Amino acid sequence: MGRKVAIFWPGDYRSQPNQAALPHVEEATLQIEKSLAKLGRESYRIENFLTKPHEAIERLGPIDDPMIGVYVHWVYGTNTVYGVVGKNNPLLLASNFSGTWPGLVGLLNTSACLESLGREFSRLWSDAEDWTTDRDFMERLDEWCTTGRIDYSKDEISYHAPVSVEAASRADAVLSHIHKRRILALMLGDTSMGMINAYFGPRLLSKIGFAEQKVDQAWLLDRGKSIPEKRINDALAFVKDKGIIFHYRETGAEDFDEKATREQLRDYLVVLDMVNEFKADCVGWQYQLGLLPLRPPSDLAEGLLNSVCRPESNGDTIVDSTEADQGNLVSMELMKRLLKAKGLHQAVMFHDVRWGIDHDGRFAWVLLNSGSCSAYAFNHEPRTLRGVHSFRQPTMYFPIPGGTFTGECLPGGITWSRAWLRGEELWMDIGKGKVIALPQEKRDALWSATNREWPLMVADMGVRQDTLMAHYMSNHVAVAYGDIFDEMVALCQSLGFRIRILHGGHK
Repeated sequence: MGRKVAIFWPGDYRSQPNQAALPHVEEATLQIEKSLAKLGRESYRIENFLTKPHEAIERLGPIDDPMIGVYVHWVYGTNTVYGVVGKNNPLLLASNFSGTWPGLVGLLNTSACLESLGREFSRLWSDAEDWTTDRDFMERLDEWCTTGRIDYSKDEISYHAPVSVEAASRADAVLSHIHKRRILALMLGDTSMGMINAYFGPRLLSKIGFAEQKVDQAWLLDRGKSIPEKRINDALAFVKDKGIIFHYRETGAEDFDEKATREQLRDYLVVLDMVNEFKADCVGWQYQLGLLPLRPPSDLAEGLLNSVCRPESNGDTIVDSTEADQGNLVSMELMKRLLKAKGLHQAVMFHDVRWGIDHDGRFAWVLLNSGSCSAYAFNHEPRTLRGVHSFRQPTMYFPIPGGTFTGECLPGGITWSRAWLRGEELWMDIGKGKVIALPQEKRDALWSATNREWPLMVADMGVRQDTLMAHYMSNHVAVAYGDIFDEMVALCQSLGFRIRILHGGHK
């Protein structure tokens, strides 16, 4: 491998998040430069953030030197991928592994985007104050500088797990229903914010028992005009009566009021009507970026859809995958059906793999996403919305006021999964773990270091930190309370997925 290394900054499309994260990006870049120098390598910077695909094409495309991307905040996968596909120079994605900005979230999403297009890359991260003193980081960086790649242990990954007879029978029953009636996903828009890994399309969906009905998000604006005020009044009365606490006009959120909530419920009712019209089973909702200047955030509506307790409920959840992420949508819908088959509560949570810390001898992941986490996670009571809080979404990301659907996820055993794309093959990652209750002071420190407005789940995902960071193929994860691990393995194998088991207990 050559001695010169190019360093680039993938970015968000929006300038404000880039500028807010700039000090952290600068610091991480200095750490990388210092680490490379210690290994006898020369580095140079590609100036400015890459905020659009054409910038990646124009600035990264001509470079043949090894390249390192700096992932210290949320970035669009396309702002890396389109500049490096079709090339084979060594590529390293590096993160500061911090909760301040979701850098490792951007790293995981970009990794999955690259994997879906068959572009080789490596990953590296550090949370040390001085990265040159982080022995693991330096050894891995040296490996990359020497060989052009980093190989991580796969001892917690396997491709088969034994399945009980009872679990196989339940999976077969769900499979039979899918064969009788293909699962229909209502897709509101396209995937969000450069997540090219999150769209499978009808050609691949059809192979696993799914179909999609695409609807332009402009329908939300048009059909919203026809929603009767009485339905909105009734929906608002329902969510208040069932226990949602709305944090109106708090400091920094003076423009967040009941009018904003009413508009969010208007969108909820429009989507509910479209689900009924098309007889859809589940929903993928893009929202960002197209609706940002036009409608309030979709979070309240998405959280309600994922809850049994919701206005005009039919007694079921309607699986909603925020950001129109089909990798989570597929996982969530399959898990919902298996939960029901096993007599467990059907809600499945949607989260970002946001950050993590060591806690009591295990690695505790902070799973936290602004979108579609069910109320069941906060109360374990299907018939109530108690425990749900609605704060104004941060103005940096959401200019039109609207509330979140948040709370603290309760302890309990979980099954988690995620569908992802490798070339033309659909894979499913499956694991087991536990949601952990942290001491209040530690919990508040984690929540405040990320986004206090968003739902918090602290989970031991059953594998070491390195296993997830090195091999996981998404920034998103689907989480269900209860043990449906065997059932999920059996069902996914029968549907034709390639599976990976990520669990220390299944080697």
